[in-house]
Amino acid sequence: MLLDTASLYFRAYFGVPDSVRAPDGTPVNAVRGLLDFIARLVQDHRPDDLVACWDNDWRPQWRVELIPSYKAHRVAVETATGPDEEEIPDTLTPQVPVIMDVLDALGIARVGADGYEADDVIGTLTGRATGPVDIVTGDRDLFQLVDDVRRRRVLYPLKGVGTLQVTDEAWLREKYGVDGPGYIDLALLRGDPSDGLPGVPGIGEKTAAKLLDTFGDLAGIMAAVDDRTAKLTPSQRKRLDEARDYVAVAPKVVRVASDVPLPDFDPALPSEPRDPATLDELAAQWGLGGALTRLLSTLQH
Repeated sequence: MLLDTASLYFRAYFGVPDSVRAPDGTPVNAVRGLLDFIARLVQDHRPDDLVACWDNDWRPQWRVELIPSYKAHRVAVETATGPDEEEIPDTLTPQVPVIMDVLDALGIARVGADGYEADDVIGTLTGRATGPVDIVTGDRDLFQLVDDVRRRRVLYPLKGVGTLQVTDEAWLREKYGVDGPGYIDLALLRGDPSDGLPGVPGIGEKTAAKLLDTFGDLAGIMAAVDDRTAKLTPSQRKRLDEARDYVAVAPKVVRVASDVPLPDFDPALPSEPRDPATLDELAAQWGLGGALTRLLSTLQH
């Protein structure tokens, strides 16, 4: 089981009231919400391995160089030397280091790589896996990794993590008319405002799905632009023709990396905390109470 950790702690932050606080008054709603999410996921799915995948770089420069608008609207502070700072709610920012410390003390593998997003870590680990993979994320971009033959699916939270949309190829075909790899082509044609991906103007989701159904894939669609006998409307042909530069680079931006250099780590789900003394200190300092107790109890059974 691979967790898109930031996606889940953002959901926890907005789903748990910020009246949930540590003894010193600091909000810990994202911390406790995430611990409850993990407990529920372990309880319901019993994975052998669990990896909290991490955004070491939420907006990699190599993606920005290809599409400058990529996540540009989410930049809070531009930095000359490292990753730009993401706009994050003031009361969430101080909770992120606490989440890191708690996961490390628990012994839950937390894996990131400089210059890459958690999506890329997930793509790499999914590619390496020899058994089934469940990816837990609120980010539809990862639908591209769905593969029934290799037993790879996305568990997409609808309400907390108690209600998950199980995204397999049948669901993708019914909803979008594409399989996992086809979702990359659909996403880049349609665009994604939340990621600053412009898409091809005038080509929405339904039109993109129809074009992919007719011409097979993005390469087939672009070949049709040059084929005067192909069934494209004049406006579709014009818009796709004008978007050639974008279409040429967008696949590399949208496709998650599969070859990220990752550190050595143990993905096995722990039954006991790695560092019980530190965990006790963190529990006391941050008032983690019932959420931590529930997770520890779930891990032990």
